[in-house]
Amino acid sequence: MGNATPTVLVVGATGKFAGLVVPELLNRNVTVRALVQGEARGAVARSLGVTEVAIGDLRNLDSLARAVQGVDGIFHIGPAFAPDEAALGVALVEAADRAGVRKFVFSSVIQPTNTRLKNHASKIPVEDALYSSGLEYTVLHPANFMQNIAMAWPAIIGHGGFGEPFPKEARIARVDYRDVAEVAAIALTEDRLAFATLELCAGMSSRIDVVEALSEKLGRPVEALEPGFADWAKAARLPYNGHQLQMLSKVHDHYRKHGLGGNNLSLKAALGRDPRSLRDYIGDLVQEKTSAGHDNLREVRHA
Repeated sequence: MGNATPTVLVVGATGKFAGLVVPELLNRNVTVRALVQGEARGAVARSLGVTEVAIGDLRNLDSLARAVQGVDGIFHIGPAFAPDEAALGVALVEAADRAGVRKFVFSSVIQPTNTRLKNHASKIPVEDALYSSGLEYTVLHPANFMQNIAMAWPAIIGHGGFGEPFPKEARIARVDYRDVAEVAAIALTEDRLAFATLELCAGMSSRIDVVEALSEKLGRPVEALEPGFADWAKAARLPYNGHQLQMLSKVHDHYRKHGLGGNNLSLKAALGRDPRSLRDYIGDLVQEKTSAGHDNLREVRHA
């Protein structure tokens, strides 16, 4: 970027995925502006190191115009399974283009042209808007996020099992979103990923691979479970309505029938190193959760 200290607007900066982009940008001396929906979320953003807060909403065009004013780049990941996800992304692209923003990184999805999956197809209009804009875009196609495994931590520890609603032998492409965040930061602060569309995958793995890694890192057996979708969704306590759950169930139907393909070629090239493997991620997850448990126990003992 041309400025000595560029400013990047991060959509979803307080979320569990876009939030991983914030430290990557801060490490590169970027001024991070967070788009949040209220002062409470603004306080959370500041606690994460965000310098500037823009109170606004993707559905409010006036607030978008204010949020993008004066920024050098934008990172955008759409709200999962939102019925108007495409329209929200297009509105942000158009606002950025009007404001003369230079760089735009869109965290899309692997295989967006798999139009049988509505949450994949919803990314296509946003990509189309970028390709027809004056923005220096980088489009990321990340595979299934390894961070989703952490959602099942209570069941892994409490019941010794890890379940997903498709066969345990099904192999799906997965990626550690920390690597996606690093690629996004590279694209927003350097020029070598400009106008690239990148499939981001660390490799393919089955649930058998997941539980083998969990068992090894925990030092006790973890079983690969195959719950039905309704039971799995209830246990996961997902914040989705019926329509959103139906969209998600179609994704798992696809995994059941076809798995999810992907390879690490472009991710390795973008990072300039090997991406984090499934075992790397699970090792970090176990260490993080174990450390947090020890910290909690110390707090109780000293209360």
